[in-house]
Amino acid sequence: MSLKRRDFVAGTAAVAAGAAVAATASASPAAAAEQPQHHKPALTHTFTVLGTTDVHGHAVNWDYFTDAEYEDKAQNDVGLAKIATLVSQIRKEVGEDRVLLIDAGDIIQGTQLSYYYARVDPITKKPEHKAPRHPMALAMNAMKYDAAAVGNHEFNYGIDTVRAFERQLHFPLLAANAIDAKTNRPAFPPYIVKKLRVPHGPHIKVGILGLTNPGIAIWDKDNVAGKMTFNGIPEQAAVYVPRVRSAGADVVIVSAHSGIDEATSWGDQLPYAEDASGAMAAQVPGIDAVLVGHTHKEVPQRIVVNEATGKNVVLSEPYCWGYRLTRFDFEVTLVDHEWQVTSCTATTLNSNTVDEDPHIAALVAKEHAAVRAYVNQTIGTCTQDLSIARAPFQCVPIVDLIAKVQVDTVKAGLAGGKYASLPVLAQAAPFNRTADIPAGTVRLRDAAGLYIYENTLEAKLMTGAQIRDYLEYTAEYFNTLAVGAPIDESALTNAGSRPDYNFDEVYGVSYDIDVSQPVGSRIKNLVLQGAPLDDQAQFVLAVNNYRANGGGNFPHVADAQLVWSSSDEIRNTIIAWVKAKGEINPKDFYANGWRLVRQGAPLYS
Repeated sequence: MSLKRRDFVAGTAAVAAGAAVAATASASPAAAAEQPQHHKPALTHTFTVLGTTDVHGHAVNWDYFTDAEYEDKAQNDVGLAKIATLVSQIRKEVGEDRVLLIDAGDIIQGTQLSYYYARVDPITKKPEHKAPRHPMALAMNAMKYDAAAVGNHEFNYGIDTVRAFERQLHFPLLAANAIDAKTNRPAFPPYIVKKLRVPHGPHIKVGILGLTNPGIAIWDKDNVAGKMTFNGIPEQAAVYVPRVRSAGADVVIVSAHSGIDEATSWGDQLPYAEDASGAMAAQVPGIDAVLVGHTHKEVPQRIVVNEATGKNVVLSEPYCWGYRLTRFDFEVTLVDHEWQVTSCTATTLNSNTVDEDPHIAALVAKEHAAVRAYVNQTIGTCTQDLSIARAPFQCVPIVDLIAKVQVDTVKAGLAGGKYASLPVLAQAAPFNRTADIPAGTVRLRDAAGLYIYENTLEAKLMTGAQIRDYLEYTAEYFNTLAVGAPIDESALTNAGSRPDYNFDEVYGVSYDIDVSQPVGSRIKNLVLQGAPLDDQAQFVLAVNNYRANGGGNFPHVADAQLVWSSSDEIRNTIIAWVKAKGEINPKDFYANGWRLVRQGAPLYS
């Protein structure tokens, strides 16, 4: 029914009601009192917004590092094909015209599937009509996403890859705070307003505002410097939420690639908070709900009260990788010809409760098969099984392998130059607690599983004193273990929620970490080639670009002089090193350079 027709019918009803009132008034007062009083109920409507985040290249329920169905201890499943089944069920339950589907970013990085279509058979291939279709675009288009925020990992492969992916989508990528450095205007659409049809009522206009993480300026500095800048999340929301409302939105949902209230990993290197969704909800009026991303946590529902309006804002984060799907259920009421939110609740649904959508799985089957063939290439052999499982507690060969590859690569890069005579140290971390290189045949996926991020390699000039500070900072990964207390490994690591990838060992020196000592006084017996480390001596530290640009807020490294860098991913460097050697043998690289102690006594033999 058109607005004019509806208004006409409503007006006609009002005239008829007036005639009835007049007729009643002409009767006796007693008769009038006996007439029932009818009040037309307010028009209400319900709709649902579904949300994913941090899917990280998981189109189907598959682990390309093990070349098998994904499996973890919690029995989680992954992938858009699983999510698609949940979405279809809800659309059938609620009604297709009452459901919106959005994402909060980090879509095209994280698996060998996404890597393949960024580097091996890239979607940036020219001419464009001959470029492959990105499997994540194929799946998300088929699932009929309405919008997605841009995540920080979208920029790992450069702006050209983000743009190529954007062109393949049937829905917009949103980022109100990603600013074109030349025009000072948003580099992506800031928001979109979707209209939901209502029987016998005006459309409900749902505004979706997208915001990404300011840390892109640090983490992908080489890809975005001079091209894009990134403003703060509450700051930019304060600018754009009123604009979304002015565009007619009855309901405003923010899709934010930012956690709720975590600590900021870059310290004071940027004037903006990393995980600011909670602050945004509290400080910026006019937001009804926030789909949260970035922190890889499951938050079914968090209520934040807006400081200006006193209204509840509903936040929800659906974990990552397609483990969960967020469901926001809205009720709105028509008041003075405007829809107002009268109820909003959120929950998360587990994708392991359903089978994969066969249509989505079939849609990306060719791409899936191509990647499986790629990761199963044989690249060498290994003399023994190398597991990373003990890496948070003990120095293990598999992490030293990462560091050794970096040392060799940087030494080759510096050969014949000004810094060729300096000792080269290397930073490495337990990036993937399930990584394992088997004895015998080594396939590409085995080596790739060591390094699950798209980092590149850089070399920074550091002093011995700076290396010591660096190690003291990395030792903050451990909680204090009192003398005589039992060793509880579940409570020993990840102090202050520090992730494993921010626990660096430094290869090329040896040292003890005394976990009975307070933070800042834990590094003992720091030695280089049998002698105490000279604080005044100079070293070259091989680091990944995330760390070199300030990721993790490690001391000194971001400001240190850059003496060499490579544009090749460290993962590829590891693969090439193994291919060239032909054999992985720990005797060629294992230094066993650090250990955990308590008052000098080793925790592990």
